[in-house]
Amino acid sequence: MFSPYLDSALLIFLYMNLLFLLALWKRDNSIVDVGWGLGFVLVAWWIHLYYPHPLSWLPAVLVSIWGLRLAGHIGRRKDREKKEDWRYAKWREEWGKWVVPRSYLQVFLLQGFFMWIVALPLMQRPAEAGLAWYQWIGIAVWLLGFLWEAIADWQLARFKSRPEKKGQLMMGGLWRLSRHPNYFGEIVLWWGLWLLMLPYGQWYLSLLSPITITWLLTRVSGVPMLEGKYKGNPVYEAYQRETPALVPGVRKWLRGR
Repeated sequence: MFSPYLDSALLIFLYMNLLFLLALWKRDNSIVDVGWGLGFVLVAWWIHLYYPHPLSWLPAVLVSIWGLRLAGHIGRRKDREKKEDWRYAKWREEWGKWVVPRSYLQVFLLQGFFMWIVALPLMQRPAEAGLAWYQWIGIAVWLLGFLWEAIADWQLARFKSRPEKKGQLMMGGLWRLSRHPNYFGEIVLWWGLWLLMLPYGQWYLSLLSPITITWLLTRVSGVPMLEGKYKGNPVYEAYQRETPALVPGVRKWLRGR
């Protein structure tokens, strides 16, 4: 018997295989970054259509707003740069003759696995049709995270589009408050979505979603990779000393203790 969990796993597996074939054709594994947000949109509407409940449209709409914006933002950045993202290009060089199998396993299937984990709140079943007060808080938290991420991305894209800023570091706007405000927004919105789906089904299982995205962005592929890119850069190291990595105001609060 099929279930939202199994259906979503199979759907993500097929989707990531199609992305992999496209990446092979274009010789560009960073396509997976464009496909990341779109994969969640696909899962959200699949759940809504085949496992509907009175509120299934709401997470589908929220995820669609987030996923389509993110895919558009990364897609426009790729169009400007017209090359494979530096992280994937580095791996391509390091993997050599094993680039195809390692790309399939370590980029596409691995990201597909994490996509399924992060999408777990979408697979929950409702206990009631109405929204409790803490679910409204979840929507507000999601909105805060979404706006924080979207504004940070827009500010960075505008900064990079100015020729006189080429080679310089973005340290204004939301980037003055934390070094990775886009990642902060991403983490916050997934905690908001988890809170929205909290009273539904196996909520303790869906807790893996915000925990996983927080771990990925703070310990694996987000902050550590970008911080490593600027290691030894004196301007960035000064920026590190003055600006918290994620949560705005944390460093000032700690200094005031």
